[in-house]
Amino acid sequence: MAARIPAEERLTNLVVALMATEIGLTKQQILDNVSGYRQRADAGARSDALEKMFERDKDELRTLGVPVETIGDPADPNDLREARYRIPQAEYDLPSDIEFTAAELAVLQLAGSVWSAESASGDAKAGVRKIRALGIDGDEPIIGFAPRITARDTAFPPLQEAIEKSRIVVFDYLKPGEDAPRRRSIRPLALVDYEARWHVFGVDVDIEADRMFLLSRIVGDVKITAKGFDPGLREGAGERALAGLERVASQNSALLEVTPGTEASLRLGRRATPAPTQGILVPFVDLHIFADELASYGPEVRVVEPAALREAVISRLTAVVESNRETDIETGEGR
Repeated sequence: MAARIPAEERLTNLVVALMATEIGLTKQQILDNVSGYRQRADAGARSDALEKMFERDKDELRTLGVPVETIGDPADPNDLREARYRIPQAEYDLPSDIEFTAAELAVLQLAGSVWSAESASGDAKAGVRKIRALGIDGDEPIIGFAPRITARDTAFPPLQEAIEKSRIVVFDYLKPGEDAPRRRSIRPLALVDYEARWHVFGVDVDIEADRMFLLSRIVGDVKITAKGFDPGLREGAGERALAGLERVASQNSALLEVTPGTEASLRLGRRATPAPTQGILVPFVDLHIFADELASYGPEVRVVEPAALREAVISRLTAVVESNRETDIETGEGR
């Protein structure tokens, strides 16, 4: 069963797609390529239902003040059968004389992460969508802690509490390629959102060195101990964490060939640079996490290099094929 994309994410994806093209996209191109519609189509949703969903989404964006423009046939403007849709960036961009400091950008990004579906008002949700549509990415340092942040990783709340109280934490951490998790003990200094993934930055007590841990790799519960540490260690921790992540990303770059007009081209293109001869160059921090992302795009992306990343993506796609084949055999399909 295809994953159900939340309405807010679908609207954000639609805004990004309509802002990424000057000539606009046809309704069919949107339904075939934009995440949120595409999954429903793959799951067997009727085309007329998808078209009605798009019309509702388009109307809602306009209600929020997003200038969705319809481009019809110049010879017959009333004929919208082959109409194209776009958001003119000149009408939606921030004024050129407005600038944000790193701290202000961090607050904006934090605002986009802090409200849950249950606690956010309609106006707040509208603000989150517009902030994300402005192209402000989560590449600025996030403060060490903040109130009422909602995150998918179950490790987030106890780590946030430990940072606030300046307490050492203990958790089991499973690195790629290892058969069993290892017990880690750290002084947590900052939680950082980088490339849409939460990391905890702190001092590894066993080796007395700065270390970064991906929250999604923490196994089991995070234990907050009674041992404290100097709150002053948190000073500038977010900036140091971000600098470390950016340093790693600058040393790892993937050469990719991406199908134009797809979700992959929209998402990867925002953090890519053109390659000298072919494709695009995309920096990455963690090979395994990046391989997961690239595999999720399916045939929209081809990894040219490095070879280790290409093999990791192929391995993931092969596993999906094998899993589907086994499911077909168990259910008696494909006989």
